[in-house]
Amino acid sequence: MSATTSFSQQAWRRLKRNKGAIGGLVVIGLAILTGIFAYLLAPDHSPYANEMVLEVSGQKPGFSVQMLAVPKQQPVARRGFFSRLTNGQESAYVFVPLRSYRVAGDTVIIQKYVDEATTAEERYITEPRVITRTYWLGTDKFGRDILSRLLVGIRVSLSVGSIAVLISLSIGILLGAVAGYFRGVTDEVIMWLINVIWSVPTLLLVFAITLALGKGFWQVFIAVGLTMWVSVARIIRGQVLSIRELQFVEATRALGYSHFRTIVRHILPNILGPVMVVAASNFATAIVVEAGLSFLGVGVQPPQPSWGLMIKENYNFIITHNPLLALAPGVAIMILVLAFNLLGNGLRDAMDVKGKIA
Repeated sequence: MSATTSFSQQAWRRLKRNKGAIGGLVVIGLAILTGIFAYLLAPDHSPYANEMVLEVSGQKPGFSVQMLAVPKQQPVARRGFFSRLTNGQESAYVFVPLRSYRVAGDTVIIQKYVDEATTAEERYITEPRVITRTYWLGTDKFGRDILSRLLVGIRVSLSVGSIAVLISLSIGILLGAVAGYFRGVTDEVIMWLINVIWSVPTLLLVFAITLALGKGFWQVFIAVGLTMWVSVARIIRGQVLSIRELQFVEATRALGYSHFRTIVRHILPNILGPVMVVAASNFATAIVVEAGLSFLGVGVQPPQPSWGLMIKENYNFIITHNPLLALAPGVAIMILVLAFNLLGNGLRDAMDVKGKIA
């Protein structure tokens, strides 16, 4: 059994003993599965969970109402399974909330639900297709299902975390490894750049990058990723500075190995522990930064659901009759960020990098 395999097994055993880290790992796993099957799990299967029923806007959790399903004038094409899984399926009906209805020949006469105290009579020449819809987490100010948007919105949080971490690790590991390995003028120049970027407030830097790239889905990912590489570079630089003095690195120089091979094949594999820890931490930070950007209106744009955007759209309800509309996405952000932080702390303890080097 190799030393690397033995260390990996030991780290996994230590991680399994950490209940907080395993709990975070379970939450993250469930979040990933929820993101993949969001449109199948959500009560509202429409793209972006954007089906609006303005008559039932701002309703509390558990609100239930009968609806008349009226076929749309233009037929809606049925998508394949994978298309529905990734983009949802537009409904073939327009839903009209009602209090009661009766059928007279080929006409359906309904008492339309306008608000809690008002109804209006309307007539439809259609088949009487009446369903009961329950909004388990209530509806937002546009009459959209909060639960559905919460489930679909998890995709944005996981995507921005994944891409931001990938960008930050790529840049941070490259610059940190080069600075720590070559030292001298190279180290000074890279550290000067790191200190300059570090001195700029994160949100201000994200604003500048977002304004340069434009508002949108992918622009947010790139902007967040480009602001998070600094901490990665500092950590990697410190690790490389300590490892480059060890005997096995001196041996690679004596054998005439290139600098590239020494860094990639002999130094970087020995700092995977700190890399995994900082990746988990940056994932949590990226989720919070994206939520803040969406709340301020420079992140993900409507109608695409984002937890930060949902808070922005519904935060007025906090001081009125229905605070859960804004609290639900806030609690979701808190749980996911906590899960990544717990996993990061567990990885830090389990990897035991100093013991590995020794």
